[in-house]
Amino acid sequence: MEKETQQEKIERIKRELAAVPAEPGVYLWKDAAGEVIYVGKAKQLRARMRQYVNFQDDRAKIPLLVEAIHSFDYIVVDNEHEALVLEKNLINQYSPFFNADFKDGKSYPFIALTKGDVFPAIKYTRERHRSDTKYFGPFTDARAAREMIDIARRVVPLCAATCADWRQLARALEKDPLAFMKRDVRPCFDAHVGLGPGACCGAITPEEYAVNVRRIERFLAGSHREFIDELTEEMRAAAEELDFERAGRLKSRIGTINSLTDKQHAVCCRDLNADVVGFFREETVAGVHVLVIREGRIVNSNEFVLNRGTDVPDQDLLRNFLMRYYDATTTIPREVIVRTLPEDAEAMGEWLTAKLDSAHGAKVRFTAPQKGEKADLLAMAETNARHALMRYKVRTNYDDKRINNALLQLESALALDAPPMRIECFDISTIHGSYTVASMVVFTGGKPDKNQYRRFKIKTPLSEANDFLSMQEVMRRRYAPERLNDERFGSKPDLIILDGGKPQLTAALAMFEEMGIDDIAICGLAKRDEELFVPWQDTGPVVLPSGSASLYLVKQVRDEAHRFAITFHRELRGKGMTASILDEVAGLGPVRKKALLAHFKSFRNLKEATLDEIKAARVVPEEVAEELVAVLAQYNGQKEAKEARLARAARTDENAGARDAGAAEGSEDGRGAN
Repeated sequence: MEKETQQEKIERIKRELAAVPAEPGVYLWKDAAGEVIYVGKAKQLRARMRQYVNFQDDRAKIPLLVEAIHSFDYIVVDNEHEALVLEKNLINQYSPFFNADFKDGKSYPFIALTKGDVFPAIKYTRERHRSDTKYFGPFTDARAAREMIDIARRVVPLCAATCADWRQLARALEKDPLAFMKRDVRPCFDAHVGLGPGACCGAITPEEYAVNVRRIERFLAGSHREFIDELTEEMRAAAEELDFERAGRLKSRIGTINSLTDKQHAVCCRDLNADVVGFFREETVAGVHVLVIREGRIVNSNEFVLNRGTDVPDQDLLRNFLMRYYDATTTIPREVIVRTLPEDAEAMGEWLTAKLDSAHGAKVRFTAPQKGEKADLLAMAETNARHALMRYKVRTNYDDKRINNALLQLESALALDAPPMRIECFDISTIHGSYTVASMVVFTGGKPDKNQYRRFKIKTPLSEANDFLSMQEVMRRRYAPERLNDERFGSKPDLIILDGGKPQLTAALAMFEEMGIDDIAICGLAKRDEELFVPWQDTGPVVLPSGSASLYLVKQVRDEAHRFAITFHRELRGKGMTASILDEVAGLGPVRKKALLAHFKSFRNLKEATLDEIKAARVVPEEVAEELVAVLAQYNGQKEAKEARLARAARTDENAGARDAGAAEGSEDGRGAN
């Protein structure tokens, strides 16, 4: 059987999609080996899946995904909410390559309550697969999780899963449900110091113990204020009953909660119960920072690193993270604050509302604030996400690995003899041929080498913008023999990148041929589609893979050249506009111009200064000051006259428009009369 071509495969899949129903559900794209490579959900399966093979989805990863798919499956459900839950479960099951994922793949710490036991215990764990255990987290700081367990047990005495006496009691209860009533043993150490309630020695019944469990659940969920009020009432009741020992213990617990609250940063109103999710993306990775805010205070913060950051659009990356994060945690907020709302924010809100299962009927909502206190919190989370990604990159030497991969990929894609250790990139900046400049930026070993940056004023007379002549001049000046031998310009480059595509490449090659240079690799970068044009390939440009390290490096080099050229162009333009006026003043040379501008701080202040103020500066002679004032007055008069002409023209246009409108209204009235 002949191998199926890419076009034949797409046509086959299109035909098969005709049988897919237009109903809500989840679809699974598979590769030739039958492995699931992407899982998604849709309100209408057929229409959504056709967008892939018709290339109507503009996400960067779609061409690569379509190239890899060979078949598909789908599951029909009743509504979008069910599709969301099923999609989340299938992503967890298959871990598809094209779905965003956690970068490091490690498990995160949780605080767990063993609800399946008669006397549930609290524990620190990294597993979360037991259905009879309630989990709080995830925590990205293991120390913070352990400290929270210690604080919780000081507030509400509870058995620890690490206690040998508790484990012995649990085994006894498996054989005899009333074993706790028959035990005649000494209290464990935790019970002696007030961290445990004494279940091991029969000092508490399962019903009384259950009250403690419910309290600690509320405490771990962040409901501290309500908890303090409850303990305060108990303390007062104990004092009235003259049970001062119990009142003292309750006071100590209240003090523990207050000390914890003092350490937590108060950020906003008392009633804010929200998670603030901040993202920072760079190349194929993204940092995420979640601020957990309960009762207006930051009680916890978690940070994560996500894989395939650039290949996945913001909406997909945010949505995939939220599904993974809230599937793992049982601590559901009333509000999730994000930069952009997920496409299916309503369905996700229903899913989280079901997980919250509030006795008061509270709902979870997504918000994307643009200003105010919540927007400030979002900015804080995004800043911390950037730092989280930076720490990850330092810890894993990510930049060095990425740069090595990028240079090797460029060597292969551009058919170079060796990795391009020195890259020079050129860009032209001009306005209709005026103040035309060029920039040269240098990347050595894949990193900016700013000491080697150079900038050029284009000397070729230009009546209008001409990037080709400008590029030829720069090539001639930079790669002249005397410049190639000049140590100040560094060594000969391994690769030249021209910002502008094929026309700029053709102009540069013509100049190289004239100069007899044929041993430097050169390419032109088209801005629109990030395509590289090379001299040795007539069939079309070289297209670097989307999201690849090589494409990221090329973009970084191009953007730096553009930034450097624009900065120089604006600098020259600003100086030229100022110099053109002051040059008309007789007796005002470069030294006096510089002194005047230094005294008055700016050209605006100078042109608004009076004759007495200029004379008082004692920078120029009186006759030069008088000439300067006359030139500036003429300049200001011309400017005012131009503004007046523009104002009169605008008023004329308004009056003409009013007359036309009146005429039109009159004609309509006339037609109505007829």
